[in-house]
This record gives sequence, C-alpha cells and structure tokens, in this order.
Amino acid sequence: MGIQNFAQLLIFGSFIGLVGWTITNQVGRTQLQVKSREDWLIDVAGLTIQGILIPLLQATLVYWLYQHLLPTQQGYLKVSLIPAFIISFVVVDYLYYWNHRLLHTKLLWKVHQVHHTVTQMDVLGTSRNTLWTSLLIIYLWIHTLFLYLLADPTGYLLGVSLTSALDLWRHSRLIIPVNTRLYQFLSSWLILPQDHAWHHCHENYNYAANLKIWDKLHGTYYESEKLPSIIGIPSSLNLFQKLLFPF
Repeated sequence: MGIQNFAQLLIFGSFIGLVGWTITNQVGRTQLQVKSREDWLIDVAGLTIQGILIPLLQATLVYWLYQHLLPTQQGYLKVSLIPAFIISFVVVDYLYYWNHRLLHTKLLWKVHQVHHTVTQMDVLGTSRNTLWTSLLIIYLWIHTLFLYLLADPTGYLLGVSLTSALDLWRHSRLIIPVNTRLYQFLSSWLILPQDHAWHHCHENYNYAANLKIWDKLHGTYYESEKLPSIIGIPSSLNLFQKLLFPF
C-alpha cells in the first residue's frame, strides 16, 4: 500500500470509526437526532469541501501555482522520514497556532464565528465553516508547498494524515478516561477533545491543533479533565449567511 493511500485510509477510517462510535453511544446518538436540518447542511458542506475540494485544489491549482513561482525548487529539500514528519506535525502545528489566533482577531472573527456555532462536540461539525474559509487556513497553502519542495514527502504525509485524524477526534465526545495510563501519557502534551471543547467554550484558549506546548508557551492554555457543560456562541446568521458570509 502506498503512503498516500495509507494517509487517506487513516483519515477516512478515523472519520468512519468516530461516526460509528457516535451512533452507538447514547449521548452521541441523541445529539444526531436533535441536530437541526440547517446544521446538517452546513456540516456536510464543510466536510465535503475539506475532504474533497481542498485536496483537489492542492493537487491541481495550488501545486500549479508553486510550479510557476518556484520552477527550479521542486524536490529541492532532501529530508528523511522523521525530520519531514516533525516539520508536518510540530513546525506546521506552530504555524497553525498563530493562524488560528489570527482567525480570532477582530479582523477575521466574523468569518471564523461560524465554526463556533457548534453547540455539542460532534465529529460531523469538525469542518463547519463558511464555504470559503478553508482558503484562509494555512494547511491549504503550507502542505502543498512542502509536498512540492520535498524530494520524499512520505514523512510529511504521515504527519498530515495524523493531524487530520486527531482533528476529527478532537471534535468528538470520545473521551479517554482520566484514570488510565493512556490519559496520563497523552494529557501532558497532546490536545485532547476536552481541551478543544474548552476552546469552543472560551474562545481565547487552546488554539493549537496537536501540541499543548504552544498554548502553554504563549499563555493561552486552559486545562480541565472534563468537558464544559455549554459550548458554542449564539448567532443571528441565517443558513446562507453561514455558508457565504460576508458575501
């Protein structure tokens, strides 16, 4: 199996597994049952864009752009598997931390606010956004750039797929029990679902995707072993505004 196929399988398998867990979990199943038609439409649109349209843009238009801007740099970086993985999972995670903080500034908050209309941790709401917000997220541009520059993108792709799988998990209610060794191991360094839930409760905390160190380093980390009782923000936007805002 090629690494690209493995990466796709990891992401798709994580999504199907989390959806399956949500359906079999009583609380998760209840959430799906009370989910409004409007929320279903927005979430399905977001997942379609993030899962299909963005990869197509990366493989075609954005890749073509780098070919014209950097015609002699394709495959220029000779980096082995582990350093390439670190670039993807650690370095890009730090860039995303600042990208995410920028989306919470006064300039861009009105665009990003749609993502925060999620009122329950729900894997289907992972990509809830306006139809064009993905153009403002660094992954579209930085992933394509490194895949263009790296002579062997294997390690980088592994980092991308693991980040995507963790993003799906981070938006779910699948919580690791606190009194387990796995929780003790992961909770010191990895952003967990409860960490991201508190971001959806208090928008000024826990911006990172993978690693807690960035929030701890910049004083934006909020820690709790439990999920908040209420998340999300009220919004007066109608369906079309949530999909197309501010156009």
